[in-house]
Amino acid sequence: MKYGEQAIKKARLEIWPNPAPDRDYEINISFPEFTCVCPRSGYPDFATIVLNYIPDAKIVELKSLKLYLNSFRNTAISHEEAVNRVFDDLRRKLKPRHIEVVGDFNPRGNVRTVIRVHSGKKVPA
Repeated sequence: MKYGEQAIKKARLEIWPNPAPDRDYEINISFPEFTCVCPRSGYPDFATIVLNYIPDAKIVELKSLKLYLNSFRNTAISHEEAVNRVFDDLRRKLKPRHIEVVGDFNPRGNVRTVIRVHSGKKVPA
């Protein structure tokens, strides 16, 4: 097993203390190389996953997030389930004031899917 595969296999979301927990500020993270596998066809699906959140006491460490998202690469999972799982895992770990996860999946068969899951107070415009 290659070192990257080993790192992905061991992937766990690492949570850090928020350096400014008394302030509302937004964190926006884009992950344009998300992949998973269609559970019906076995074909690869490609997406950009966007995470927007207003932290409370905790923030996510970026390398651990990258490895966590890479762990979906060979997982047979629907677009909807993938985005909802990412949302649930981050919401449970971070307990943010607000969180939104968007999965913008590349067209396949001329169909483009965008999944948006959010909770908490709205992200300021």
